[in-house]
Amino acid sequence: MTTTDAGSGSRGPRRRAVFASAVGTTIEWYDFFLYGTAASLIFPKVFFPGQPPFVGVLWSFSTLFVGFAARPVGAAIFGHYGDRIGRKTTLIVTLLLMGISTFVIGVIPGAASIGIWGPILLVLMRIGQGIGVGGEWGGSVLLAMEWSTTNRRGLFASWPQFGVPMGLLLSTGAVAGMNALTGPDFLTWGWRVPFLASAVLIAVGLYVRLRVLESPEFELSKAEHGVHKAPVLVVIRRQWRDVVVAAFVRLSEQAPFYIFITFVLTYATQKLELPRGQVLGYTMAAAAVGLVSIPLFGLLSDLIGRRLMYGIGIVCVGLFAFPYFAMLDSKVPALILGAIVVSLVFHDMQYGPQAALIAETFGTNVRYSGAGIGYQLASVIAGGPAPLIAAYLLNRTGSSTAISWYIVGCCVISLVALLMMPNRAAVERRLAETGAPTEVGA
Repeated sequence: MTTTDAGSGSRGPRRRAVFASAVGTTIEWYDFFLYGTAASLIFPKVFFPGQPPFVGVLWSFSTLFVGFAARPVGAAIFGHYGDRIGRKTTLIVTLLLMGISTFVIGVIPGAASIGIWGPILLVLMRIGQGIGVGGEWGGSVLLAMEWSTTNRRGLFASWPQFGVPMGLLLSTGAVAGMNALTGPDFLTWGWRVPFLASAVLIAVGLYVRLRVLESPEFELSKAEHGVHKAPVLVVIRRQWRDVVVAAFVRLSEQAPFYIFITFVLTYATQKLELPRGQVLGYTMAAAAVGLVSIPLFGLLSDLIGRRLMYGIGIVCVGLFAFPYFAMLDSKVPALILGAIVVSLVFHDMQYGPQAALIAETFGTNVRYSGAGIGYQLASVIAGGPAPLIAAYLLNRTGSSTAISWYIVGCCVISLVALLMMPNRAAVERRLAETGAPTEVGA
């Protein structure tokens, strides 16, 4: 029996698995996005004082990039154990690692107190965050998807993705709230409170995840096919092309996303001279829309096909690259809000179906490793460099035109990668209909 055969008796455990995945990823992304917001608005002044504004921003975004570079490492480490011992246990460890790293950031003294040790400790904790979130994504997505029925994988796998807008909403809201409450003391101590609050969220996440059962699809695969001693090496040897393609298919989603939520804070407050609280409020509004749009596009991918849904998202982001900055540059509040909201809706067209699109490329006993590494490699080529590249292009040219062309280039590459992606979902369905094992990538 497979998960597709599960009856009503599985509904309770299935709901708990989906809920636990969504809650866990919300907490993980709260921590990760909190750092991104701080890197734009706080860290240049706290950890890199005395530098020209552009230099301070570059140094701060460089520490942001370190977390992205660490994500593939986390995917490989936790992918190994996730494919050997299971999804649930591995996810508990990733949640703890992320929470401890975020809490410690909240107590690191600034450069004015301990000099260079401030930025060094900041980088070390950012590496911890990167490794934690690198291992988190694959397990949370698989725990939800492998409890689902075959014809609803896009919807089920989109719920862990739901953690992105929720985490963004909570982290941005926490920063905006403390900015309003503490006023002039925000850069002194107010910014630390959202980082320290991570301890409470982690306690909630652990309680939820400890009550979840292991994925039945993993347990069945383990019983029928066994586990590989080195699943990471197996997937790299047998499906390295699929791993690389998965990374490049994310280029149009992840690079623009970190321009839309991280670089935009710098662009709007420094170049356009808009109030910090106003821009944070617009970002929160866009994140709130994502709570609906991500599962919606995940569901649509079950109805019209994941490739088609994802391709529509790629085209929309590419076409919006120039109007996006034109709307920001207008300085008209309604247009600025519209630009930020629409940009994230187009992003969600890709992010909703993305988890199932990538995960279905790999067999169950190498899926945590293959999907996780492919997904997180995009952090090195897309998410991490994007704010740095955007800041450099803006400083070099003085306008947003080059940044828009950068977004368009990312979309073209992703479209090519999407066309190269193997249609493994159809193969799995045919195998399931004949009663054969669905270990496509095994």
